[in-house]
Amino acid sequence: MAAQDSKTGTLFIVATPIGNLSDITQRAISVLTEVDVIACEDTRHTKKLLSAFSITNKTLSLHDHNERQKQDYIAELLLAGNDVALVSDAGTPLISDPGFHLVRHCRQLGLKVSPIPGACAAIAALSVAGLPTDRFTFEGFLPSKSTARKKVFESIQNESRTVVFYDAPRRAIDTVSDIVEVLGPERHIVIARELTKAFETIHGDSAGNFLAWLQQDANQLKGEMVLIIEGLVKQENQLSESAISLLKLLLNELPPKKACAIVAQQYQLNKKTLYEYALSCK
Repeated sequence: MAAQDSKTGTLFIVATPIGNLSDITQRAISVLTEVDVIACEDTRHTKKLLSAFSITNKTLSLHDHNERQKQDYIAELLLAGNDVALVSDAGTPLISDPGFHLVRHCRQLGLKVSPIPGACAAIAALSVAGLPTDRFTFEGFLPSKSTARKKVFESIQNESRTVVFYDAPRRAIDTVSDIVEVLGPERHIVIARELTKAFETIHGDSAGNFLAWLQQDANQLKGEMVLIIEGLVKQENQLSESAISLLKLLLNELPPKKACAIVAQQYQLNKKTLYEYALSCK
């Protein structure tokens, strides 16, 4: 559909702080001060932010359960010449937060949608993780149930890119236990917790060591968390020379699956990785 005339309003997608209020941009403050309406994931939460910067503009609720119902109303506001800002509770809207349906609807109507960049927990965590950032994939929130989480981890077993998730710290021990079981205890992971806040913690280690660390410190099971998993590196770099030597020796006498199971138990390695290496030796 052709774009509307210049009298229509703009939908601003405004990033807000993920913890430290000082991270809000001057442009975000200006836009939130000047727009006619601010659409919020939670009006009560956003009003605390607005109050900190003496912003008194009208707000309306827009969340996962009412977004499709509100998109027509917001589009009407824009068509009438009103500017609208969309904010989530923290960070950049639409990144595992509401707003996709509204943005798509407005773009389909030819209305102007403009980003006001700022904080994003996934990118902030990735920037300090010490893992490769030239190629990565963001997978959003992990499932709360172990069976579903394991299926997700199984799906990324051979992913070479760095993988970024959101997860609840209260489930961290269960989540890392699932990583150990599915991806192996040697897979490197990083957890960035409470970013930009007083108790900010960024910790990385092998999944096996990480699990022990979490079990010793209950304070790490609080707040907000980004989980980053290193992508699969070349098998030769994952397997020690002694593990490869034992595997090759056993392959002369045993079926590949049996040989791989023995080596996996001996060296605490992922059986699938060993099996793939065994097949490559044939």
